[in-house]
Amino acid sequence: MQPSRELLKTLYTMAMLVEARDAYTGGHLWRVSRYSYLLAEELHLPQPEVERIALGGFLHDLGKIGVPDAVLNKPDKLNDAEYAVIKTHPRVGAELLKDHPLAELVMDAVLCHHETPDGNGYPQRLAGKAIPLVARIVGLTDAFDAMTSTRPYRKGMPMIQALAILQDKLGSQFDHELGSRFIQLGQRGRLDHVLGHSEPGIPMQNCAACGPIIAVPGSVADGEDIFCPSCASGYRLNRNGGKLSLSPTGLSDPVRARQPHADSSLIDDLLLGSHQLRSRSKPGLLDLLFG
Repeated sequence: MQPSRELLKTLYTMAMLVEARDAYTGGHLWRVSRYSYLLAEELHLPQPEVERIALGGFLHDLGKIGVPDAVLNKPDKLNDAEYAVIKTHPRVGAELLKDHPLAELVMDAVLCHHETPDGNGYPQRLAGKAIPLVARIVGLTDAFDAMTSTRPYRKGMPMIQALAILQDKLGSQFDHELGSRFIQLGQRGRLDHVLGHSEPGIPMQNCAACGPIIAVPGSVADGEDIFCPSCASGYRLNRNGGKLSLSPTGLSDPVRARQPHADSSLIDDLLLGSHQLRSRSKPGLLDLLFG
């Protein structure tokens, strides 16, 4: 494996292992990365920059490795003290990244994705265009995915409602130009294939026992068992004509349910930079970033 590929793979793997600790946000990193890619592409940025922004979207929550499980997996809204812990994750992520050879590719996204145009964000209280472009994009797409994703204490809101909230907060919480372009993407149906999915063509599933969503890895074969990361209830995966469904097995396996896992097949697709939107004969992420 060439050095650049191996190093890039370590970034994706770290991000996936961190996400695996959170029982309620399966597929979040992939969706934020895809939304970020689509917005960057809509802005007609150079393709290497589009790919860097998508990579930043996937890595943005790396610092949540420092958030205790009791806070990360709390099945209710956070209190002030718990929210203060969550707010440490940008700096923790930056600290974790600082000695990585590819840190400069994603550092702005990791450290600055919770900064807001009005200067009331964190951790540096940057404002306006002082916030790096990638962070303004990822902050927007991160918030949109949070609003439209289901949690134990609330159902994800419809896209039209989330877009209306973005519209209302343009210029304060979200960059006005970027937010307007993203809203247009949603109105044109360009986000539909990402919303409610955890990988290309794989919709999120629900746990009949406890409610939270289950992200089905693309590498899981028909007939294999999968477990809810929240309550550990077991299901058998059915791929009937390509349409996914889960059948309860009555089994429970907390160890397998919460075992961190990095989806190697998804990482390979991400390294190719195909995103299911371009022909694989075109340059991939490695070609664009490292020549």
